[in-house]
Amino acid sequence: MKNTQNTAQFVEFPYRDPSALRDLFSWFADEPWALLLDSGKTIHQAARFDLILARPRAMICFSDGHTEITGLDIKPCHKPFEDLRQFYQAGLKDYLPLPKELSRLPFHGGIAGYCSYDLGRYVEKLPTIAEKDIQLPEMAFGLYEWGFISDHEQQKCYLIKYSDYCDSYWQDIVREFEKYYEQSANTRFEPFQLSNGWQSNMSQQDYIERFQKVHDYIHAGDCYQVNLAQRFKAPYSGHPWNAYLKLTEHNQAPFSAYMNLEQQQILSVSPERFIQVEKQKNKSHVITQPIKGTRPRSKDPIEDERLSDELQSSIKDRAENLMIVDLLRNDIGRSAATGSVKVTKLFELQSFTSVHHLVSTIEADLAQDKDAIELLKYCFPGGSITGAPKVRSMEVIEELEPHRRSIYCGSVLYYDFRGMLDSNIAIRTLVTENGSIYAWGGGGLVADSEAANEYQETLHKLSKILPVLKDD
Repeated sequence: MKNTQNTAQFVEFPYRDPSALRDLFSWFADEPWALLLDSGKTIHQAARFDLILARPRAMICFSDGHTEITGLDIKPCHKPFEDLRQFYQAGLKDYLPLPKELSRLPFHGGIAGYCSYDLGRYVEKLPTIAEKDIQLPEMAFGLYEWGFISDHEQQKCYLIKYSDYCDSYWQDIVREFEKYYEQSANTRFEPFQLSNGWQSNMSQQDYIERFQKVHDYIHAGDCYQVNLAQRFKAPYSGHPWNAYLKLTEHNQAPFSAYMNLEQQQILSVSPERFIQVEKQKNKSHVITQPIKGTRPRSKDPIEDERLSDELQSSIKDRAENLMIVDLLRNDIGRSAATGSVKVTKLFELQSFTSVHHLVSTIEADLAQDKDAIELLKYCFPGGSITGAPKVRSMEVIEELEPHRRSIYCGSVLYYDFRGMLDSNIAIRTLVTENGSIYAWGGGGLVADSEAANEYQETLHKLSKILPVLKDD
């Protein structure tokens, strides 16, 4: 292990693959504000790094119109994105740039956490109809001044400090990781087990009735596409971290994450990127990759290929995807340099453990007078999980879904001190609270959607989630 000075900015550790890194994170999984960004064992351009973050210097939470900040002397204005910017900028004052040899690494200190779907209520004016029965804050971020990163391409691991502020305890963190490297932590927690079966907040007949209402709106010209979801709930015993480990055995998703908020835990096995901001010379480059179009996987190779071919040639799915591409071009365009918005991939097939997806890629350059937080605000929540037009589809979702979405279709993300951001769309994402675990499945409805097929699609998307956690 490389450690030549007391204040060395990084220590190199023996390489750990994604599974072994989860074992290392187990030592932190029970700590409030511990966060794992997990790329899974998947062949995907985003699946190069895994990141452990814990023990933030400061925290920000936004809930029910109120911002609470601990660890920094900041007076909030109780506007979530504006307060998040203040929080980020306060931490930036102590930023310690990494050596050039580590420039490839994805997180150079900064803020990380999540925005729930319901944070969109503070971007757009929406009615209040759906029941709020999960008390997860609408936004929560930590200011992280050290992190552990596994680089799967170069097979190297680093414990890194991003600020001189943590010099006083840096050696303690190094020793802690040295100790944890020598022993397994996976047996520290009680096994996860459902106490009863999953219950949806709508029957199949309820879904069909809501589907018909969406169709009525579409045929009336009120909207073109609406994402309709059902929510599943079950009581459980044991530790949510063990549920996450079960999920990762069956879901190889490049934008997975686990976050412990003490009262709640977020378990995400998302295949979808929301927004990425990269630094390219003197500009910030923006990428978003919406998913629209789904088919289940089959264990029979011939049937699996037939399903993927069917998806790629589906006029309906391509039209659905194109609607969201146009929506996101407009959302990104509000913060992009004039003329820079381009669609670089359209209807690309990406195959995951349980489903095939159609994925498109939109790219742009951020305008000189804009930052990633403003970009996030104007794109939030993601168009792929709302519909088109965006605000009207969100109004319909509020009317027809019995409960608020909470973390589902929100985003888990980081924004580092270089101005680089990466985020997921929190689909295939669960949350625990007060002894219950919640999971959602949804899909975009358009004019030629069929109720039975769309209902089954919501179940296909959860085929490697609900049954996995139901098993003893």
